Amino acid sequence: MSGVKAPLLDGVLAGLMVSIGGTVLLSCEDRVAGAVLFCVALLAICCFGFNLYTGKVGFLLRAHSKKELSAAYLGLLGNFLGTLAAGLMLAAALPALRETALLACEKRLTQLPLQTLARGFFCGVLMYVAVWIYREKKSIAGIVFCVPAFIFAGFEHSIADMYYFAAAGLFSWRSFVFLLLVILGNSLGGLFIPAVQALKGEDGA
Repeated sequence: MSGVKAPLLDGVLAGLMVSIGGTVLLSCEDRVAGAVLFCVALLAICCFGFNLYTGKVGFLLRAHSKKELSAAYLGLLGNFLGTLAAGLMLAAALPALRETALLACEKRLTQLPLQTLARGFFCGVLMYVAVWIYREKKSIAGIVFCVPAFIFAGFEHSIADMYYFAAAGLFSWRSFVFLLLVILGNSLGGLFIPAVQALKGEDGA
């Protein structure tokens, strides 16, 4: 498969899995169950090696070749396409889902920009921790704990948010700016621990 197709299609598949996790979270009356079951998204992404931007960005500090950077940003594009398609389809298939997603998105748009950036930052930190533990320790413990942690804390995950806005049918400049802030926050958060470790002379990636 070509150098463009593989990371892009793997990005679409990652977006699809996040959309499934997001649908479960929005549909569950029990928030604890929804947060735990959302883990199915990152578990599948890590096990299959799909291309999730928030799972890759923290590792770009060490592996920042043109190929790796290209794969990460193609993954982000694929994540968007996957969540957009899934959001539109699932909102049509599950009418109640659109209303729930709309309420969630309207609430998000009341956040101040710095609040959104900070919530994205701390989600990025947890995403890096979850994927690092999976890669380096061969354990799913990071996924099982970090995913519910960012959900209960109210942190923002850019790819999940892409899905929520698509499912809500909410496409506006405010939505676009919100998502850009979350992507930036996720990126800075994902890079934070490896950047500090690099300053200490450690190899955390």
